[in-house]
Amino acid sequence: MSSAIVLLAAGSGTRVGAGTNKVLLPLAGVPVLVRSLRTALAVPDVAALVVVVRPGDEAEVAALLEPELGDREVRLVVGGATRHASETAALAALADLAGDVDVVALHDAARPLAAVDLYERAIAAAREHGGGVPAAPVPPLVRRTGGPVPGVGRGVRAVGVQTPQAFRAPELLAAYRWAGDHAFDGTDTAACVDAWAAATGTELRIVTVDSTAPNLKVTYAEDLRVAAALVG
Repeated sequence: MSSAIVLLAAGSGTRVGAGTNKVLLPLAGVPVLVRSLRTALAVPDVAALVVVVRPGDEAEVAALLEPELGDREVRLVVGGATRHASETAALAALADLAGDVDVVALHDAARPLAAVDLYERAIAAAREHGGGVPAAPVPPLVRRTGGPVPGVGRGVRAVGVQTPQAFRAPELLAAYRWAGDHAFDGTDTAACVDAWAAATGTELRIVTVDSTAPNLKVTYAEDLRVAAALVG
């Protein structure tokens, strides 16, 4: 079976201080979104690729992506007001491939340095367990007055969840249908799938895979500078 990849690019440039969508900003001379697309195109055995864009960005995004595609195709989908709404729109665009795609990976296009290997490991985890989510260790929490926060650091591994997040397609589509019926709006894909599984009694494991170190998310202007340094 093949997988599908969704690139979520319907955000804004508010916190990065830009007057445009942050994924359209240049990173070492190449737009952030184009870098994310190039990686997605390099992932083996991908049957479909969806890019979710902000309303009004369709023409600009299409012009950026077209030179990168060769004989490949990308489905452009207009996103919603929330991340969950954008994910719902993307999955609706993949509904006709439900029998041909066994796993869907969803990735923040604002994480332009994700590696092909990270996609592959998340997809493999989804095939084996149901869901695969990249995670990276986060620094220990401390009090403002100094010292560790009580209960944290005693054998507990604190991690930050990232993307791409991959899930088996039937369960993922079922989770988002359930979310629509119950007005559930998740903070990320894993939150929606986890809530659906708990509500319906579905046995599904979401396991973490070790993230690659430079898989940062461009949120602020300094993140672009750090990413540019990592690109070299």
